[in-house]
Amino acid sequence: MAGKTGRRRELWVRLTRKLVWMLLVLWGITIISFLVIHLAPGSPTDMETTLNPLAGEAARKRLEELYGLNRPLYVQYLDWLSRIVRLDFGISMSADARPVMDKILERLPLTVGMNVTSLVLTLLIAVPVGVFSAVRRNSFADRVLTVLVFIGFAMPSFWLALILMMFFGIELGWLPMSGITSFGFEALGPLEKAIDIAKHLAMPVAVYTLGSLAGMSRYMRACMLEVMEQDYMLTARAKGLPASVVLWRHGLRNALLPLITLLGLSVPGLIGGSVIIESIFALPGLGQLFYAAVMARDYTLIMGNLVLGAVLTLAGNVLADFCYGLADPRIRTAPVSGTRG
Repeated sequence: MAGKTGRRRELWVRLTRKLVWMLLVLWGITIISFLVIHLAPGSPTDMETTLNPLAGEAARKRLEELYGLNRPLYVQYLDWLSRIVRLDFGISMSADARPVMDKILERLPLTVGMNVTSLVLTLLIAVPVGVFSAVRRNSFADRVLTVLVFIGFAMPSFWLALILMMFFGIELGWLPMSGITSFGFEALGPLEKAIDIAKHLAMPVAVYTLGSLAGMSRYMRACMLEVMEQDYMLTARAKGLPASVVLWRHGLRNALLPLITLLGLSVPGLIGGSVIIESIFALPGLGQLFYAAVMARDYTLIMGNLVLGAVLTLAGNVLADFCYGLADPRIRTAPVSGTRG
């Protein structure tokens, strides 16, 4: 009973330390981001007054007072931070003057849905390909897969997107090339709507998947080759265990640990990596929203996207720690401190 109580106390200590550390890191990220975007050339008032011949210096000063840009920078940050604590991301400085949270939540499902789908497809393909290449090391099949993987790795995402659009959109006419829905979408039935959206997202998801498949499969192959040379793998074979059990239960489970780290680091790319693809396919996602905010110097919207990216980064680390525990029980039972328990 005492052992369970001590284990539970250690777990709470670990979670508390992790939470405090995440909050401190997030705070530091917001300070640096706030300073950087305000040091960049241009401001929201430039976008509204420079192109308007009727807007003079008085109009610029009124806009700066409206947005609070005439105050010291630290006062602006403290005001922004006090609102963020209440989960209020403020009002966008663009012409529509909509709440930042509403604009982000409006675009979030599309970007996250595409990236999560491509991530799942990448894992379903990359893990078996990497394991197969490791088991068949230096065979003809391994060499063919290596060549194909390096071709995919060297292929720019925008070039692949244009090739898919030209072949499937123009030559064959199977898939639409832009947007997320077709004309007359509202008149379609539920199943027809789902099929229509799937057709529009097929090429973007394919570009996402093929872009990350090459690196992920090579990484899996390298991890699997390293694991297969460990002593416990030789011991498992010497005990007479079936080759499939040795490979998938003992080998794959340990080879996944470095891959989990890579997946945790790829979570922030849900936003940053979507800018090019969403622009090419004219998809109303977070990447395109973030790019438009940067071009318009929309400080509140930029900070909202950066905070979301920081939260995704920290969430990726927590998710990686959780997956570590699932893949390796020793991590779950490890003591908080460096002392032996």
